[in-house]
Amino acid sequence: MEEEITRVLEVLRRGGLILYPTDTVWGIGCDATNAEAVQRIYDLKRSENKKGMLVLMASADQTARYINKAPDVAWQLMELADKPLTLILPGAVGVAPNLIPDEGTLGVRVPHHAFCERLLHRFGRPLVSTSANISGEPTPDSFENIFQEIREGVDYIVDPCYEGEATGKASSIILLGEGGEVKIIRE
Repeated sequence: MEEEITRVLEVLRRGGLILYPTDTVWGIGCDATNAEAVQRIYDLKRSENKKGMLVLMASADQTARYINKAPDVAWQLMELADKPLTLILPGAVGVAPNLIPDEGTLGVRVPHHAFCERLLHRFGRPLVSTSANISGEPTPDSFENIFQEIREGVDYIVDPCYEGEATGKASSIILLGEGGEVKIIRE
């Protein structure tokens, strides 16, 4: 696994796009602080929907460096989640500006997936994660169902042997307001 992660890190550090397994579905990813790489993902997906992009973080501690208005309940939800959970949090800072919607929020997930955890720990920055599909098309539930256009549009494809125990479906999504307001977007 370490050799594969080293190759992925080289691609990410030079602004490349990766296709990689997560704890939910396969994702298209890049360095979340690199605006040019983020734009390449929008172009590949044929979408400018900033709300369709989230970032994976290594931990709640790392999240706190990129979110400055999250209510306290956010940290509790991250720690207690027993299935993949994306939190949309207010006060996004330090990521590529073209990743942040007008509301100033950022979708964040701390994955429980061996490959992602190791990659994020070594990368030290948030990693964009968006479903590996063209906007408007179904989200592929396995590597085999990813369109060739997506596979050819990235700079590196992680070996499918690292897929692990993915759920094959998107995470739950909860929007949290600065005052602790909660809105369930997707269960």
